[in-house]
Amino acid sequence: MSAVTPHSRPRAAASAADWLARLPPTGTLDEWRAPDRSLSPSWQRFLATLPARPQAFSAELQRRAQQLAQQLRTDATTHNVHGTEQSLSWTPELLPLVMEPADWAAIERGVAQRAQLLQLILADAYGEQRLLQRALLPPALLFRHPGYLRPLHGFTPPGGQFLHVVAFELARGPDGRWWVTAQRTRGPAGLGHVLQHRLIVSRLFPEAYEQLRVQHMASSFRRLLQSLRAQAALAAGDAHPRLALLTPGPDAPGYFEHAYLARYLGLPLVEGGDLTVRGERLYLKMLEGLAPVHGLLRLIDDAQCDPLEQEEHAGDQGVPGLLQVLRAGRLALANAPGSGFLESPALSGFLPGIAQALLGQPLLLPTLASWWCGEAAAWQGVQPHLPKLCMRPSFGPDGGALRPDAGRIQEDPEAWTLQEHPGRSRALRWREGRLEAVPVGLRVYAVADGAGHWQVLPSGLARVTGEADAPLLPGGGSALDLWVRTDGTVDTFSMLTRRLGVDDILARRGPVASRTAESLYWLGRYTERAEQAVRLARAALRRTQEGEPSPPVLRALRALLQRAGLLGAQAPAGARTSLQRALVKALAEDNGVGAQLAALSRSAGSLRERLSPEQWGLMRRMGRDLHAALLPQGRAAPGAAEVLRALDAVAVQLAAVTGAQSDRMTRDFGWRLLAVGRHLERLVSHATQFGVLLREGALGQPEGNALLLELYDSTITFRARYQQHQDLIALVDLLVLDDNNPRAWACVLRRLRTELRKLPIAPEVADELLAGLPAQGPGLTLQAISGLDDEALRQSLAALSTQLAAAGAQLSDDIGKRFFAHVSDPLQTHEPA
Repeated sequence: MSAVTPHSRPRAAASAADWLARLPPTGTLDEWRAPDRSLSPSWQRFLATLPARPQAFSAELQRRAQQLAQQLRTDATTHNVHGTEQSLSWTPELLPLVMEPADWAAIERGVAQRAQLLQLILADAYGEQRLLQRALLPPALLFRHPGYLRPLHGFTPPGGQFLHVVAFELARGPDGRWWVTAQRTRGPAGLGHVLQHRLIVSRLFPEAYEQLRVQHMASSFRRLLQSLRAQAALAAGDAHPRLALLTPGPDAPGYFEHAYLARYLGLPLVEGGDLTVRGERLYLKMLEGLAPVHGLLRLIDDAQCDPLEQEEHAGDQGVPGLLQVLRAGRLALANAPGSGFLESPALSGFLPGIAQALLGQPLLLPTLASWWCGEAAAWQGVQPHLPKLCMRPSFGPDGGALRPDAGRIQEDPEAWTLQEHPGRSRALRWREGRLEAVPVGLRVYAVADGAGHWQVLPSGLARVTGEADAPLLPGGGSALDLWVRTDGTVDTFSMLTRRLGVDDILARRGPVASRTAESLYWLGRYTERAEQAVRLARAALRRTQEGEPSPPVLRALRALLQRAGLLGAQAPAGARTSLQRALVKALAEDNGVGAQLAALSRSAGSLRERLSPEQWGLMRRMGRDLHAALLPQGRAAPGAAEVLRALDAVAVQLAAVTGAQSDRMTRDFGWRLLAVGRHLERLVSHATQFGVLLREGALGQPEGNALLLELYDSTITFRARYQQHQDLIALVDLLVLDDNNPRAWACVLRRLRTELRKLPIAPEVADELLAGLPAQGPGLTLQAISGLDDEALRQSLAALSTQLAAAGAQLSDDIGKRFFAHVSDPLQTHEPA
């Protein structure tokens, strides 16, 4: 890369345009220049919208670069893989790459032709295989490639459309021609980034965007939806098929763009676990039941589609039975799996002959010169030129170009393809207060229109590469927004222009997917569990710091800490010091509290669409903050006092999280399951705590009573109501019977019943789910215990605490079966009204 900062040029330049025009050539084709090496008309018009003086020009670009960085932070996308600080690919650059109409017309024709050719090759490979019979395609490039799925041979998708969207990598050589360097057919990535880059960069340069007459993209995305919907209608036998976008999930590097694209297209974002196959049909698991799905825009790899038929590669991201649904003709899948062999660089050398055979015309866009070493003549003829070439695997994933190794090739010639190094033109980017000329290659997309033709998306990504001859890998680097100019009419169609009607409003209040509901349910449980763990650890540390707890309290603390995972498998015996050391050690190793915060962050990670940036950021930060406080770099391990201060800070953060859950989330069915999860966890935890302190004989004495009140977060209320009384019945009144105390059994049970009955289930189903819990109240009344002595009261409470803890655990299992797994009625379906 070469730096071209304004401050490096003579002050004689009267304007930024003059300065840029006087820059020396980079030695390759410069995208900001006209053929005569002068500044292109488009760049002259672009610069005319910015300050003329070079220094003011620099200051303005730097200001807009700061706006870009702020926008990315505000979006809360941060271009990071969920749960890590790993930077994602294709971070947007500040400046666009402007494409002239004549240049784009050549690309458009060539790319549309290529997409049509790939569609025909796929139809032949899974049909009559005439290309093999005519020796136009070597059998090894088909049958040896893992991307060719033998289980789908003989399969024809509804309407015959295998491909709906294809991406092509292009590079411009010194002669000004665009060359195809690669093609991506397996759910090509980047469309979400194209949308995001356009939205951001066009707003940073609105005047230039309008004056340059940049073509809009919405019509191409509409055609993609129309094509998929038309094919899905054939599969469904219905004019109103249900579509969805299939993602590997929040841990995938591309999850951000998947969510972005799903929002733009108006499709539900689903994972493999959201879908199930019943009777050769695909269903989406909703709270209301099973909803049929007829079309999927998939962004998972071919090998991940169906673990039932692809056990070696599928992992847990696919849908068991998906290929059988596909073969039965009851699903439209964009793109159909099995196209991976088309991405092999070895295919490039055979495409000219295949194009003549299938299309009756030559390729409009040239391909890099390629030699498949599986052809003995090709391998022998190219050996003298090895130092000038690069080596790429014919069958494996595209890991980039390698230096040719004759020995490796000789061991397995079919496995390797030799190619020329792609030359690349240069584009301008703004970095750290200066302009740089960097090598770029294009990723452009062709979209099927459902009528046998292809439309090229009038944009794409101008991807930055480290070296001019480096290959563009499927991911990595940054990208400039590609502005395609038009001399004709700018297509102003928008996906959002149609006025919303009542049906649209009702549809957007649609049912909650089971996975989303399950994540919300566990978000509630983990939030409560983390709060309980923090409160218990603080209570234990305080008591072991202040002196030796009584034997019953020490036994109860040990039992509760072990149950909460705050101690090792073997609870330490002996005095308070051994318990304190074991607790501090476990906390420093991220056991217990750290583990609960990590689980809370994972649940939140799959709900980023429903959480505010502040809430999501706080849940990610809590675990990191605690870890940094308990394991400070370069310092000794913390003592009990330092650990206690760290736990106090986490308690404040958790209070903010629970406040946001209570007051900053929409109360739909998903939120109600969050509330059910939270109260169910509280019921089981509080009932267990009460039972443990009863069994250990800690209740009825001041020290044990104080511990239970702290665990129930009810100390202040108890003192205001009962002052220094230590009677067991006073604890029962506040912690068991008080319907106004949010920690009391009565209040928790009331909230559980209320929220569960508001879920989309029949009253009799709700009654069945709640059958294990007391029909009213906590199962105990003041009248029922008025005549009991303390020992009889203890026995009654111990039995009730055991019953409630067991009933809560059973209710959790029943909720999972009813709402998340849908095992009770496998053919129950929910159809839209």
